[in-house]
Amino acid sequence: MSRDDGKKFPGRKLKKIAQKVLEIVEQDQAELCLVLVGNAEIRKLNAKFRKKDYPTDVLSFPAGDQLPEGGPILGDVVISVEKAKAQSKERRRTLNEEIVTLLIHGIVHLLGYDHERSSKDARIMERLEKKIYRTLCDRGLLKL
Repeated sequence: MSRDDGKKFPGRKLKKIAQKVLEIVEQDQAELCLVLVGNAEIRKLNAKFRKKDYPTDVLSFPAGDQLPEGGPILGDVVISVEKAKAQSKERRRTLNEEIVTLLIHGIVHLLGYDHERSSKDARIMERLEKKIYRTLCDRGLLKL
């Protein structure tokens, strides 16, 4: 689950939250790969796949395949822990809150939502992300 700067992040808790997010979006049979990296690694991926040569906070790579048992492989979410640390300070959040926010954002992208298409799509995506975050809080998995 983690590489580079992701080594010290609590992976079990993040896995549990990822499973709950998938339940909330009615994808609890889906499989997801989550990778925690540093800025150097995510910069390479961003340059290669999006032609943007700078580190970003989260990247999503939809799979579009099926597991042999019939459950869908949703895709991969790659999070820069380094970028998340910086953003958590800017946004006055804990690192955990920022990582979860990025995880939710990445999963919503895997579901086909894209805030870069239009302002309408951005509003729809933001509402869904807030709903997921609130649901996690209501279930006691996160605290605001």
